[in-house]
Amino acid sequence: MIEIADLREWREHDVVDEDGKKIGTLESVYVDTATDEPSFATVTVGVLSRRRLVFVPLDGTVAGPGYLKVAFPRGLVKDAPSIGTDDVLPAEDEPAVFAHYQLEYATGAAGERRLARR
Repeated sequence: MIEIADLREWREHDVVDEDGKKIGTLESVYVDTATDEPSFATVTVGVLSRRRLVFVPLDGTVAGPGYLKVAFPRGLVKDAPSIGTDDVLPAEDEPAVFAHYQLEYATGAAGERRLARR
């Protein structure tokens, strides 16, 4: 897995799908609050006047020369739950992000959020 410090260095680099097709650019990294490990990234997609940030899991991500390759098809990522470029993911929307990729979701023992932006 790519280390969190390394992921920050990749900000604004291309994010490509499993077939090498460009999805967008890396905006930020969200860590799993239980482990403080990178869990999801947000990717800037859309045209200049209609940009948004979509969420993609980082499990299986590979760094290449000038890009990050995620383990999901472009269409799935572009259809993922999204937020505006200046927005923050509301806690109540976290389950939908996990469900989109058919990943298990559970809050912390005291109901804490699962994702935190770094």
